[in-house]
Amino acid sequence: MTTKDAVDFIPVLDRRRFLLASAGIAASFAFGGHMESAHASSSITLPPLPYPENALEPVISARTMGFHYGKHHKGYVDNLNKLIAGTEYADAGLEKIIRETAGRPEKNAIFNNAAQTWNHTFYWSSLKPNGGGEPAGALKEKIIETFGSVDACRKELAAAAVSQFGSGWAWLVLDNGRVRVVKTGNADTPLTSSMTPLLTIDVWEHAYYLDYQNRRADYAATVLDKLINWDFAQKNLA
Repeated sequence: MTTKDAVDFIPVLDRRRFLLASAGIAASFAFGGHMESAHASSSITLPPLPYPENALEPVISARTMGFHYGKHHKGYVDNLNKLIAGTEYADAGLEKIIRETAGRPEKNAIFNNAAQTWNHTFYWSSLKPNGGGEPAGALKEKIIETFGSVDACRKELAAAAVSQFGSGWAWLVLDNGRVRVVKTGNADTPLTSSMTPLLTIDVWEHAYYLDYQNRRADYAATVLDKLINWDFAQKNLA
């Protein structure tokens, strides 16, 4: 990827650049749009947020982002690097690690930290300042084909986020050519199935509890109304 290519993608990460970044083989991007040197190491790196920590206020506070990104997400990356050091996964990309450790109890710690690293990076790109509204183009057509309307799709995403028991994720995915809403528990991710993730909402308590306490429904509804990044979903559809 050239410098020009990288600048052209800011501020919204498309799926290809997102995957490269999450694998630790793409250049890192700073908040102001300037480039930082990629780590020479092949270890998994923490991709920068695609916006400043306060950019999603008042829906998600900078305080929440500081803990969620700076503590939780970073913690998954750090733990993963410790777990894969000196193993067959030391030089592997993030998606490869996830797929090869899924469903293997002896690799559960690696899977959980790898999947949570990927899920969180995908979540940040599923949001944007002044998001919400409606998608356009092919994504809107597919949503209407499945749900009848964009509003019905939003309601099903909100319902999935609220009804996920315990920690997990609500996803909009492409499954056999059709758009669907699914939910996963804990670190599970559609990457381990034949589905293509389009966007996600994090419903682990650390994603919303400082701002919404036990009102997960308010968090999900407000994210969908104000922050959801349909442009990112559209790019993942392609």
